[in-house]
Amino acid sequence: MGRLFQRYYRDDEAVYKCSCCRAHFALYKDLLSTNFRGRTGNALLFNQVMNVTAGPLEDSVMTTGLHTIRVLHCVVCQERVGWKYEVAYEEDQKYKEGRFILEEELISTASDYHEDVADKEEGANSQPQRLRVV
Repeated sequence: MGRLFQRYYRDDEAVYKCSCCRAHFALYKDLLSTNFRGRTGNALLFNQVMNVTAGPLEDSVMTTGLHTIRVLHCVVCQERVGWKYEVAYEEDQKYKEGRFILEEELISTASDYHEDVADKEEGANSQPQRLRVV
């Protein structure tokens, strides 16, 4: 197997990341819809994503009909993060073809990361409370 390269977005961009390893997946500007459901709950539809590998074609019966999809995995940690719509068999679902779903439970945002870091730094800087013995 060849060497995998991980790509990054700039720090000042709103980025969706892998919740396990923080690999960058997508930009906020590529978010098309938040009105989707995945296996783990809410899901997001994106126009494009990066740092994912796609599995083999598989047919999946969803609430909106039959679709042919590819399951997406993070290139760094190999966690399953969503899927890509390859074929939508219902005419009103054709807009999904070539688009990507990332499941909210399996991703985080840049702001989530900055909040986590701030919480850790705050915890490290706080002094333990001393008990007064009487």
